Amino acid sequence: MSGIVPWRTDPIRPDEPEPLHLTVDGEPVEGVRGQSIAGVLLAQGRTAWRTTTAGRPRGVFCGIGVCFDCIATVNGESDVRLCLRRACDGDAVETQDDTVPARDDAPKGDRP
Repeated sequence: MSGIVPWRTDPIRPDEPEPLHLTVDGEPVEGVRGQSIAGVLLAQGRTAWRTTTAGRPRGVFCGIGVCFDCIATVNGESDVRLCLRRACDGDAVETQDDTVPARDDAPKGDRP
């Protein structure tokens, strides 16, 4: 058995794409079931959603979860690699600004 899913029976690519809705920094964004969150953002024309400590914008670089450039906060969990996280209806995504230091006493995912 090859493990390859024939495209006609692939549940990720149905004939009628199933829409999903998420928010990015409180703004509504629409995607399609099966997309990664990075894929949803790229399809919306967004290429960056993190700012490095040096103040540089980052988004998808490698697309396979190796580089950590595409991290953001998803449903309160910080440092999520958006290229690896499948989008779910209702996800709340917050861009990360690494120029702002996190408080030492703040719970994981909270920013000042």
